[in-house]
Amino acid sequence: MAEEIKSLEGLEAVAEGTDAAVVADVDINREPVRDELGRSYATGKRKDAVSRVWIKPGSGKVTVNGKEMDKYFARPVLQMILRQPFTVAGVEDQFDVMATVKGGGLSGQAGAVKHGISKALQLYDPSLRGALKAAGFLTRDSRVVERKKYGKRKARRSFQFSKR
Repeated sequence: MAEEIKSLEGLEAVAEGTDAAVVADVDINREPVRDELGRSYATGKRKDAVSRVWIKPGSGKVTVNGKEMDKYFARPVLQMILRQPFTVAGVEDQFDVMATVKGGGLSGQAGAVKHGISKALQLYDPSLRGALKAAGFLTRDSRVVERKKYGKRKARRSFQFSKR
């Protein structure tokens, strides 16, 4: 009976070791995903904005909808949001970015481009995945505007009550 228990514990240890090895093997053996031009592509989303992002090795030039980043996102906060994935990954001024973005407002669009850049960086160089995931840049921020309900002035705000 004791021998059976020991052999079962051994099997569990081997099974746990195998699972850990398989999981580690999956993480280690991620292949870069690049097209024939050496670019990586990803889609980023935030609120109602959707962005398509291509990155390739370069000098750090960021183009959004055919305009320079400084022209399209005039506010410094939005420009900082776009630079965050490169800073966290430690690859500033090493990649050129070409992005198209539609829908939402400027803040949502900046968040969508940031999400797309993060996903594309991770596809281009899988070793950057850990830093980007730890910073939370690979997770889509799923918060969206709540819809307006009938009988209400806004999503939750009621019409003003009048006693008389």
